[in-house]
Amino acid sequence: MTQKGSMKPVKKNKAEEPELEPLCCCEYIDRNGEKNHVAACLCDCQDLDEGCDRWITGKSVSPETCERIMDTISDRLRIPGLKGAQKVNISILPPLILLPVFLRVASWHFLLGVVVLTSLPVLALWYYYLTHRRKEQTLFFLSLGLFSLGYMYYVFLQEVVPKGRVGPIQLALLTCGLFLILLALYRAKKNPGYLRNPASSDRSLGSSQTESLSRDGQEKTRGLPGAESAGSLSNRTPKDDLKGPCRVSAGSPAKVKEDWCAKCQLVRPARAWHCRICGICVRRMDHHCVCCVGESNHQAFILALSIFLLTSVYGITLTLDTICRDRSVFTALFYCPGVYADYSSALSFTCVWYSVIITVGMAYIFLIQMINISYNVTEREVQQALRQKTGRRLLYGLIVDTGQYNRGFLRNWHQFSTLGSHPCHHPAEDIV
Repeated sequence: MTQKGSMKPVKKNKAEEPELEPLCCCEYIDRNGEKNHVAACLCDCQDLDEGCDRWITGKSVSPETCERIMDTISDRLRIPGLKGAQKVNISILPPLILLPVFLRVASWHFLLGVVVLTSLPVLALWYYYLTHRRKEQTLFFLSLGLFSLGYMYYVFLQEVVPKGRVGPIQLALLTCGLFLILLALYRAKKNPGYLRNPASSDRSLGSSQTESLSRDGQEKTRGLPGAESAGSLSNRTPKDDLKGPCRVSAGSPAKVKEDWCAKCQLVRPARAWHCRICGICVRRMDHHCVCCVGESNHQAFILALSIFLLTSVYGITLTLDTICRDRSVFTALFYCPGVYADYSSALSFTCVWYSVIITVGMAYIFLIQMINISYNVTEREVQQALRQKTGRRLLYGLIVDTGQYNRGFLRNWHQFSTLGSHPCHHPAEDIV
C-alpha cells in the first residue's frame, strides 16, 4: 500500500507537466518564451516601427528605444538548425561586411585611402570603449581579427602571388605562420584560470556562513569548502596570519572583506580580479581583449602576439617587394609611384597599410606586455597603481613598477614561464 501511495504523486506530476513540442528547423523560442518562426522576423516589431517613424519625421530616437531595437534584432537574427533556429551573434557581422567594402573603396584613390584607413582605427576604438563601458560581451574584435587574417591572406593569394615574385617556400612559410597564429589563439581562448564558487561543487556551505563572510569577513577560509584549491592569499594579508599559502586567518576581517568577491561569492587568491566582462573572477588576471587573459592562458596570448608580428612583417615585406620593386620596404611604404594605376596593386597596397596599422597596434601591446612581465606586474595592477598613485612611473608612464612582486628580471621571467603549472605554490613574499 505504501508503494502504491508513493507512486500516485509521481504520476500526477507527470500528467501535469506539459510536453514540449519539437521545434522544426526554422522555429525557435524567443526572449519572451514564445514560439516564433524565422519567416516572421519582420513582423510585430513595434519598437522598430516607432524608431523608423521618428527617424523619417526628423525626431530623435531615445537610447532605450535603440537598445530595445537592437535586442529584438539580435533575438530574431537566426539561421535554421537541426534543433530549431540557432541565434547568430550580431557583433560578428560588421567586420565580415564592412571590412572588404572599406578596403576596396580605399583602393580607388590615395585620398580615399587616407580617410578610410584613418577612420577604421577610430571606429574600432570607439566600439571598444562603448562595449567596455556597458560591460557587454562581444565577438566583434575576435571576428575582426580572424576575418582580417583571412581576408589579407585571400588578397595575397589573389593579387600578389600571381605576379610571380613569391616562391613556393615563401608562400609555405607565410601559410605556416597563419596556422600557428590560429593555434595560439585557440589555446589563448581556453580557460584563463576561472575561479569557481566552492559552494557550487560542495553544498556543505550554509547560507548563514556566506552572508556572515560577505558582511564582516570574519569567517575563516576553512569555512569555504574548496578554498585551498583557489590559490594563495591576496597580497593584503599580513604574514603573521598565514599558516599556509592558501588560507585566510580570522584575525584580519578587514583584509578578508577586501578579498571577498560578492558577485562570485568566494575569497579571491593573490592577484586575482573579477572580470566585469566575463562576470567571474580570474587568477592573476591581466586584461580582457578578445578573450580574458589570466594565469592559464597568458603564455599563449604572448605566443600569439609574437607569431602574429613575425608573420605580419613577413607578409608586408613580400607584398611590397612584389608591387614596388627595387625599393626598400620602408621607402616603398611611403613612396611607390604608379601603385594606383593598377587596381590590383592599389588593393594590395591598401591592404599593406591596413596590416601596418594593425601591426603597429599589436606591437605596442606586445611591448607593454614585455615590460609588465619584466617587472612582474599585470595590466590590472598597473591601472590600479596609477589610480591610487602607488606605483613608480618611468619613461613618461610607459613603465609602471609597483614594487610589490618584482623579484628581478630573471626571476620574474622564470615565474612567468611557469604560470599555471603550480597554481597554489607562490613564494611567501608574494603573499604578503
